[in-house]
Amino acid sequence: MTLGQLTEACVKAFRPDVFVNHYGSTEIYTFSVFPDVPSKPGCAGRPGVHSKLRVVVASSERRVGPEQTVPAGEKGEIIASLDSDEAFAGYWRRPDADARALRDGWYFTGDMGYLDEAGDLYVSGRVDDMIIGGGENIHPVEVEEVLARHPHVKDVAVIGEPDEKWGERVVAFVVPGRAGLTAAALDRYCVESADLANFKRPRRIVFVKEIPKTASGKILRRLLRDGHYVEITMARAPR
Repeated sequence: MTLGQLTEACVKAFRPDVFVNHYGSTEIYTFSVFPDVPSKPGCAGRPGVHSKLRVVVASSERRVGPEQTVPAGEKGEIIASLDSDEAFAGYWRRPDADARALRDGWYFTGDMGYLDEAGDLYVSGRVDDMIIGGGENIHPVEVEEVLARHPHVKDVAVIGEPDEKWGERVVAFVVPGRAGLTAAALDRYCVESADLANFKRPRRIVFVKEIPKTASGKILRRLLRDGHYVEITMARAPR
């Protein structure tokens, strides 16, 4: 279930009068706040009091500065100003971590996201999870969002695995919601989706018993990369 789907399910189940989304971290408690979640499911809103946010070019290969912002609608790394009263001063005796995350008064969160035309922020994953296939950036969350909409998919997680030709290829781990679901059917669903470019389609689909996650529901992609999953063989659907 994607964040947007979870939001919609919560609104339907609880019908709250007020539903606020709060995005932040231990390093800087508040990044952004969105006070009307039902109007934009999955939206993280705008910077909180005394906070400033930017979305900059995402790169794991070169050092990016806080001025290298991306236009609205384009995904990049979310950074937050250290001027906030809630910001930390740095990691305790971790100069390596400071050098990696702190630059010119900004904290590089490692989170991927984008700003919409209204200036509202959406979080879309982690920079470290980005798949680079054939020189193109592929974000697991955008592939997961498409597959999660299939009526017979109960849960899904996407990672990249080494590929001799493309560098990396997209692999989808799917928890089926019913018997008879096939990889071919899911591939056809991706081909027919207007929200997924052809090069982002999974090149391998693995049916599994469950997706490994933390107690807070975050996907443990490293466990999938290391082979920590239980593969299942799909049975035919009853006639």
